Amino acid sequence: MLRNPNGLSYAVVSLLGATAAADVVSLIATSGVRSELTGPLADHPDPEGYAGTLASTVAWSAQGLLLLATAVLFIVWMFRLRGNADVWAPDLQRRAKGWMIAGWVVPIVAFWFPRGQIVDIWRASRPEPYGPDRGGEFVLVNCWWLFFLVSRITGEVGSRVFDRAMTVDELVAGTQWMLAADALDVLAAVLAILLVRRLTSMQHLKATGMIPAA
Repeated sequence: MLRNPNGLSYAVVSLLGATAAADVVSLIATSGVRSELTGPLADHPDPEGYAGTLASTVAWSAQGLLLLATAVLFIVWMFRLRGNADVWAPDLQRRAKGWMIAGWVVPIVAFWFPRGQIVDIWRASRPEPYGPDRGGEFVLVNCWWLFFLVSRITGEVGSRVFDRAMTVDELVAGTQWMLAADALDVLAAVLAILLVRRLTSMQHLKATGMIPAA
């Protein structure tokens, strides 16, 4: 049975927007931390200790909570779209529904399973599910997935640099990694918003024959 994904898509887009906003706030805060770290810390009696305390004030925990909430709702939205895809073209869905969750967390396969699931849903949501793929049809999917992966990897590297930092210079390096991760995450969130609206619109059009919502 077909189910309307519009309401879920609005919630996902809202959380993605909030995540992007949190990333911008983090960019500003981390830039301030980096400026302090590269400032005149030499006169401080414990420059490394002070720098570590300063770096720890960046509010990454709020980002983490937002990311978790967004990820959960994004997967719920994917399940809704997958249910509709199973009505239109079940044989095009290459993996069991359990992989809609496991595909994000199982090592190695997490690098490509989620993207593949989105592509399968996309194909089923087209007017002609079994038609040939058009050139450049999955550019939006590929760009979103690339920026998402790179932002996650960059953020993980930045966290490890911070955890192992023993000097101010190493903490500065950590802030540079985190600045890059935040910038990439903003781009990934914007692309994810476009993807959610596009896929939701495709299913809305296919199910109702109305003009796409976006």
